[in-house]
Amino acid sequence: MMGSVKDIEHSFKLYYRQLCIYALHFTEDMGAVEDIVQDAFVGLWERKDEVRDVKSYLYASVRNKCISFLNRQQGADELPEDIPSEELEDRSEVEARLWFAIDSLPERRRQVLLMSKRDGMKYEDIAYMLGISVHTVRNQISKALRALRELPFKIYSFFFCAG
Repeated sequence: MMGSVKDIEHSFKLYYRQLCIYALHFTEDMGAVEDIVQDAFVGLWERKDEVRDVKSYLYASVRNKCISFLNRQQGADELPEDIPSEELEDRSEVEARLWFAIDSLPERRRQVLLMSKRDGMKYEDIAYMLGISVHTVRNQISKALRALRELPFKIYSFFFCAG
């Protein structure tokens, strides 16, 4: 059971990002996602003496709040996702770890990697936009990928093999 503010803070630090990613699988409205996740934590605080499994409670709460949000927005009464909720929870945890790792890269390296992998930009375009050489772009991406390769296989394979 959750007993203290410290327990809630710990859970927030542990689950906030992955719950946001989880909610993004259902709605692409980042403002709504943040509100949904924050509301789930408010609910956790209100029921802190009753909740035995914090992670399960938070995921179920976020899922239910996503359904409510989509129902208000589109008249939908179920989530528009064929992937089982449990699999989405696992995927969200992996994605959160990946983003944590990407966030820990040096700023320029992270920027170049995201422009290439997330935004699909060509090395030449990245070099032009950032005012650096194509060689520097290649070098920064190589270093970023090398750092990410040192992560557990599950995260690495998700990032480089997910379609």
